[in-house]
Amino acid sequence: MLFVQETSEGLAFKIFVQPRSSKNAVAGLHGDAIKIRLTAAPVDNAANEQCIKYLSKCFGVSKSYLEILSGHTGRSKKILFRYRNKAVSAAEKEEMKRKIALLLNF
Repeated sequence: MLFVQETSEGLAFKIFVQPRSSKNAVAGLHGDAIKIRLTAAPVDNAANEQCIKYLSKCFGVSKSYLEILSGHTGRSKKILFRYRNKAVSAAEKEEMKRKIALLLNF
C-alpha cells in the first residue's frame, strides 16, 4: 500500500529512485513507495533535480510545489507535495491524493 501522509504544509509520499535508466518513467510500487526510473546519474544532485522536474511534469505543477524532505543521498526518498495555499479544502487534498495515486498509471 502506498505511503501518503498529511502534514501542515502538504502531502508527503515515498519514492524509490532507480538512476541511470534508459528513460524517465514510473515503474510501479516498491514496498510502500512509488518506484521511479530516471536517466540522470546519482552525482552532483543531478538525479534529485531530475526527480523533482519529472514529478512536477507528472503532476502538472511548478517545481516549487515539490521538495525532497529526506533521502537526498539515497534511493529511498520522502517527497513533499505542497498545498497551493494555507487554507486548503478537503476537495483539494483529495485531488492531490488522486494525482499521487495516478502516478502508478502514468
